[in-house]
Amino acid sequence: MPMRRALVRRPGPRLADGLVTHIARTPVDAGLALRQWRDYVEAMTAAGWDCVEVPPVDECPDGVFVEDTMVVFGDLVVLARPGAEVRRPELAAVRETVADLGYRTVAIEAPGTLDGGDVLKVGDTVYVGRGGRTNDAGIAQLRDFLAVRGRRVVPVGVRTVLHLKSAVTALPDGTVIGYPPLVDHPELFDAFLPVPEPAGAHVVLLGDDQLLMSASAPASAALFAGRGYRPVPVDIGEFERLEGCVTCLSVRLS
Repeated sequence: MPMRRALVRRPGPRLADGLVTHIARTPVDAGLALRQWRDYVEAMTAAGWDCVEVPPVDECPDGVFVEDTMVVFGDLVVLARPGAEVRRPELAAVRETVADLGYRTVAIEAPGTLDGGDVLKVGDTVYVGRGGRTNDAGIAQLRDFLAVRGRRVVPVGVRTVLHLKSAVTALPDGTVIGYPPLVDHPELFDAFLPVPEPAGAHVVLLGDDQLLMSASAPASAALFAGRGYRPVPVDIGEFERLEGCVTCLSVRLS
């Protein structure tokens, strides 16, 4: 099987200053966060992923959440325009990295804003969270970029969490999973499975039947195991203090 590739970016020295919107700020242990990040990368590597490091941006506390900088569709990378202006310097090194890897790039432009964490791909449908970080203009531009690829773009209102993928992700069979109190519009998804913990709503599809997920959601892991999947738990507790989750820490390119 060919090696699959993902982008990651190590946490910087200002991680504890990262943006917090919907939860109370609590202290972050930068040393522990770095160890957790390394364990996350090791888990992906063990599952057959080649993890390419994007150059760090030490001046940007949220730089480790590399998912927000782009959305990938085959050979096309849509570069985001973060809704938080302080995060926009994260884009320069990302643009260079994906160009060096041979990807074609287009970019969301003003007045549009779009965070990659607001974009959930399920088959040919692309759900896009519309809320604090992604606006209608950004969604319209993404729709235009994807029109020739036959993708259907469905806006989803987001009020109670930072990004759409803070509330929901999807299993390999296309079932959308989420913790009901944090999901504003479950009726928009063709198939929805409630999970018993907030962190259980976030999975990274490693391939075959493996699901990378937070170690803080054991009941959800048991639920997925009962459906025939193999959970791969990782401790990302320091990133969860900053509204991060397993999807935020990488961009799967293939």
